[in-house]
Amino acid sequence: MLKLESVSTFYGNIQALKGISLEIKQGEIVTLIGANGAGKSTTLMSVCGVVPPREGKVFFEDRDITGLSSDRIVELGIVQVPEGRRIFPGLTVKENLDMGAYLRKDKPGIAKDFEYVFELFPRLAERRNQAGGTLSGGEQQMLAISRALMGRPKLLLLDEPSLGLAPILVQQIFKIIEQVNRDQKTTIFLVEQNANLALKTAHKGYVMETGRITLSDTAANLLANAEVKRAYLGGH
Repeated sequence: MLKLESVSTFYGNIQALKGISLEIKQGEIVTLIGANGAGKSTTLMSVCGVVPPREGKVFFEDRDITGLSSDRIVELGIVQVPEGRRIFPGLTVKENLDMGAYLRKDKPGIAKDFEYVFELFPRLAERRNQAGGTLSGGEQQMLAISRALMGRPKLLLLDEPSLGLAPILVQQIFKIIEQVNRDQKTTIFLVEQNANLALKTAHKGYVMETGRITLSDTAANLLANAEVKRAYLGGH
């Protein structure tokens, strides 16, 4: 479904990605783990056209999307939940969700998806007329994920969904990620600092160090890998 071939991405003269290649099959949850500053978020930005690669190619469903603008990439079915949530603080929960469905014309489908996200996150249903900026951090993360789901993505990019959340909320968010993958057959590309939880949730994983992919395997094998354990799982 998604394929990166020798992608190199720069911020000015600083090279953030150094010829990375990876692929994601339809229906998979794939995680990219690595230390802070390894290039994980830049990988997602390169996929969705925010920071286009200077070299290499990005393919989505066998189509070269390397030079496309971000809005065209969203139209094709790739939606990102950015790090730090980035909801619209002045809009209500419902209005934020409406923005997620902005490109859709299928009113019955949109109504059905409203019901679906409110079932996933009953807290949002209770707060549907509340301004997004007045929600707690956890509720804002729920809203950011729900807003993305309202776009009916084929591929959902999640950038650090557990960041700044209480442990109990982190568990809940990851259960939801699994459920969305199962219910909607949504393919998920997950960038996450919590390597342990990410690998327990994913089917496959990639390890990134200073702009390069250094390891790739099934998530189960990476969880059991001594090197990964030592570097990212606190040695246990």
